[in-house]
Amino acid sequence: MSALWAWAVLAAAVATSVIIVEGGRRLLAGRLSARWPGAGRVAARCAAPAFAFAAVVGTSTAMPYHVLDAGAEGAVRHALRIAAIGATTWLVLRIGYTLTDPPLARLMRIEGERNRRARKARTQMLLLRRIAAVLIVVLAVGAALFTFPGVRAVGAGVLASAGVAGLVVGIAARPTLGNLLAGLQLAFSDALRLDDIVVTQGMWGRVEELTLSYVVLRLWDDRRMIFPVSHFTEQPFENWTRHSNRLLGSVELHLDWSVPIEELRDELYSALKENPLWDRREWVLQAVEVQPNGLVTLRALMSAADSASTWDLRCDMREHLISHVREHYPGALPRFRLAPGDASPGDAADEDLADAREPADGEIIGGQSAGGRADGGRADGGRADGGRADGRRAAPSEDGPPRTKTLRRA
Repeated sequence: MSALWAWAVLAAAVATSVIIVEGGRRLLAGRLSARWPGAGRVAARCAAPAFAFAAVVGTSTAMPYHVLDAGAEGAVRHALRIAAIGATTWLVLRIGYTLTDPPLARLMRIEGERNRRARKARTQMLLLRRIAAVLIVVLAVGAALFTFPGVRAVGAGVLASAGVAGLVVGIAARPTLGNLLAGLQLAFSDALRLDDIVVTQGMWGRVEELTLSYVVLRLWDDRRMIFPVSHFTEQPFENWTRHSNRLLGSVELHLDWSVPIEELRDELYSALKENPLWDRREWVLQAVEVQPNGLVTLRALMSAADSASTWDLRCDMREHLISHVREHYPGALPRFRLAPGDASPGDAADEDLADAREPADGEIIGGQSAGGRADGGRADGGRADGGRADGRRAAPSEDGPPRTKTLRRA
């Protein structure tokens, strides 16, 4: 009867612990959630580890060790000690994540000029939360291992030679520790934040995830590029949103000299005023360069609220300017022009080709006819009609091959 009564007491203690936790959960999810909306969320997320913790505590408190033999008693005590460490760690981690999730969610909803500071705070909070979670797990694993007598003896020896052990562990975990320190450096130096727009190794992407070991970039085509954290501390990269989300976009056009720049500038301003992507901050249209091929480079600058808007605004203005020039100033379009009066190195080659072509019957080329000598076989080298006394080729007749005209880029 005493053994049965002991097991009944154990069951009652476990049930009482679970009922107490259930009562607290109902209180948080019911009355308190009306005053504090986050209380219900905390109760829902922490229910499972709280029940596990209550069951372990109740079992440890009311366990009838006296009814167990010596070997079973030691094993049960050891198992309950490890279970208590695991349940406590689980509950602490869940409470920490539950309490930090609401401020992180609020930081994600901040827009405008305060968005940069909000992303900085969110990045730092996430990294600190991950570091705290890693430390808690490491301490819990260490505490669980030290419940074993053999591991405890090894731990005493390691503590006695802490310098050598620390050196060995530091060398073995150098990449991991390097990434950990690099992540802290990025977060607290404000060099990189979540949702930052960066360009590295020729790739444009948005920082989607920043952990203690890697950074995930979401590229423009929805691919994910994963870099080690140390990449952003050892390699240069562009951060388009470090101080502000606003950017300047540029559009370049290569047009003919006849383009009316003032009219095109007025047209650009009219198109920008009607475009909702323009933030009314800056704009300009300038002739920035004259190309060697005879074209003029016009560059239009315009500002937008963020990188995505800047890209779309650039495309809109480029399409508009191209259509406007094509419809109203077709003479300013870049094209090839014919310049028959210009000499070029190709003219000599054209003459050589004319010399080498096969003469027609009766045609005089270089003082000879197609059928023989133009002088009827005289050896004095006399010239016939159309020939030259100096032996040079006569000008081509009107029915000869047309002369190749030279093409020149306007």
